[in-house]
Amino acid sequence: MDRKVFKVDEGVKINFSGAVEKQNIVSMVQNCATGACECMSDETKAKVKDMQVSGEDGNVELKLSGEVSVKEIEEALAKSKVINCCE
Repeated sequence: MDRKVFKVDEGVKINFSGAVEKQNIVSMVQNCATGACECMSDETKAKVKDMQVSGEDGNVELKLSGEVSVKEIEEALAKSKVINCCE
């Protein structure tokens, strides 16, 4: 799976491509929304106002709205058990 993180006006956008299933990204977002994820610090979680998943298997986009930085999100992705379980 390839992932690229970009800064956008309203927050951060992540493009996942290759061996990525949309449901895995949805699961990651649900974990974060319910506080079940351990990948983001509480400080970073507080900055995220909204998360939206779009696309399809092999080409998924995740938009995070809020005052988050690319670095914070790259660090969270590196710790995510959902997307790093099988690489």
